[in-house]
Amino acid sequence: MKHDTDYQEAERRQFVGKQIEARGVRDQLVLYAMRKVRRELFVPKELRAEAYEDSPLPIGSGQTISQPYIVAFMIEALALQGGEKVLEIGAGSGYAAAVLSQIAGDVFTVERVGELARRAAANLKKAGCERVHVRHADGTEGWAEEAPFDAILVSAGAPDVPTSLMRQLRVGGRMVIPIGRNPRAQELIRITRAAEDDFQREDIADVRFVPLIGKEGWESEDDGWQAHPPRVIQTRPAMSVSLPGLIAKKAHVFPDLKNVDLESLERRIGAARVVLIGEATHGTSEFYRMRARITRRLIESKGFNIVAAEADWPDAARIDHYIRHRDVPRSEWTAFARFPTWMWRNQETRTFVDWLHKRNATLEYEKRTAFYGLDLYSLYNSVRVVISYLESVDPDLAEVARQRYGCLMPWEADPAAYGHAALTGAYRKCEQDVAHLLVELLQKQQAYLTGDGDRFFDAAQNARLVANAERYYRVMYYGSRASWNLRDSHMFETLKHVLHFHGPDAKVIVWAHNSHVGDASATEMSRRGEYNIGQLCRQYFDPECYSIGFGTNDGTVAAASAWDGPMQVMNIRPAHPQSYERLFHLTNAPALMLPLKGRTQEDLVGRLMKPLLERAIGVIYRPESELASHYFEAKLPLQFDEYIWIDRTSAIHPLEVLEVEGMPETYPFGV
Repeated sequence: MKHDTDYQEAERRQFVGKQIEARGVRDQLVLYAMRKVRRELFVPKELRAEAYEDSPLPIGSGQTISQPYIVAFMIEALALQGGEKVLEIGAGSGYAAAVLSQIAGDVFTVERVGELARRAAANLKKAGCERVHVRHADGTEGWAEEAPFDAILVSAGAPDVPTSLMRQLRVGGRMVIPIGRNPRAQELIRITRAAEDDFQREDIADVRFVPLIGKEGWESEDDGWQAHPPRVIQTRPAMSVSLPGLIAKKAHVFPDLKNVDLESLERRIGAARVVLIGEATHGTSEFYRMRARITRRLIESKGFNIVAAEADWPDAARIDHYIRHRDVPRSEWTAFARFPTWMWRNQETRTFVDWLHKRNATLEYEKRTAFYGLDLYSLYNSVRVVISYLESVDPDLAEVARQRYGCLMPWEADPAAYGHAALTGAYRKCEQDVAHLLVELLQKQQAYLTGDGDRFFDAAQNARLVANAERYYRVMYYGSRASWNLRDSHMFETLKHVLHFHGPDAKVIVWAHNSHVGDASATEMSRRGEYNIGQLCRQYFDPECYSIGFGTNDGTVAAASAWDGPMQVMNIRPAHPQSYERLFHLTNAPALMLPLKGRTQEDLVGRLMKPLLERAIGVIYRPESELASHYFEAKLPLQFDEYIWIDRTSAIHPLEVLEVEGMPETYPFGV
């Protein structure tokens, strides 16, 4: 390295201290190298006054010399110890190669643009960098004759990691490269070759680089990209780079929902009589439509005769009345009018309901598919249903019901306030009143069943719901674990009652969120002492149980930002780097179905067993705190039997009042 003046050296030291070390670069070898290399030798003469500003500078041919901080940051990510054999892709002016040469043994740098390659070689010679070798070639193909390399640095953004570069990395070696399908924004990642065929990926930072042009890069370039400097956002942990390819190989990839073959899924479901189908959000059209497609297939080909949804029992009963053509009086209240109205009151649900209504019309009543709700939030509507039923079959008990349920009525506007009042002693508990009424109702089961068995079953289940809901609003003040477990226990017990009511040959499809249908024992929920309907079903029905989860990377979702807030169509943030969603996004598949059981999947399942984050968006979505609010740790192969991935999704379509005008009074989405 040629000597410079004491003033220039002092200027460079000050620059490194303020612009590089102060911003977090701590590797002493990197800091030493940055202080030694004279950046002014690598920029055009007319820009030398700006050489020690922390910004990229144009060097001709539509390229730039990277800002010094990003050069230091990337070289630090290589974790060089000194004396290594390093390959750099994108020589540019030669500046990064010069910095590398102060640490490494030999540096081999490749530049696609001939004029830049010649200029880089001249700059490096002027700077005294004798162990840097410059080549004019396609950088995406590396420098095979000199391989393997201990480290590879790529100074341009690629759509994917070039296979040639991965093969030229020594086992134990590291490559730092910007990757991204969006050419205007990439993620800086580090690839470590852990074994001959095992490459580990770490997502380091969000950056912006000029494009990597070549056989294994971009086909063309946009000269406007270099106007914006790279920017470092956040450090990320490791993830395998070879696993996404294995997922795609083992999965059934399909382009869209219209062109998915469900025959193989049907075979895997086999003789199961309980199929749980999840959703990663409560407001995604593709999840609803795919779930409906699978459900239709199972109803038509395997004789499933019950759909049980994460919906309030009385509201779901309105759907059941309509699809099974039951002759019942119109309810005095509007179905699905409680927050979140869009969760079931949407075009996607309506399409399925109308299909089932039409199909059931061609069948005898006993063979028609039923629809039930599993949830317990409908405390007061359930009270009204029980009283209405008793008025028709037992007016005396109806009067008793009015008195006992009257204990709850002051809290109708805010059921949660009842729980608080009961626990603090400000109000007496209603537990005994509602529990005794359920007992009396069930004691008269035989007498009531001689009339309308469906109506008695409906009333009895509403009475169970009132008893469990009363407990739910009390225990919710003990903490989330107690209330969560009570809610999922209620849903599981309701499922068992439904199956028992329909007889030993009944088969049920459950529609609920992933967090309910996936086995909780395979997630961090179990460490909090929580369980769910998916875990309970596996314990009770296995091997006649099959669970299916869903996932997405980005798109839009219908959700609210707070409870009881208005529905909004929100943008879903791209998946967190530590998540299963990011892993599936890296397959580059638009959609796929992945079996997580079976001998042919053992190698994949073994690699998927490393716990990762999984995203759950309910009716509330808070992108600004997504990691804390919407991710939990899971082992996907233990959580589900099948996983359906749809890379980009869109929000459901809520129903407007005008869309359901003129429908029969029994229509569940009417007003």
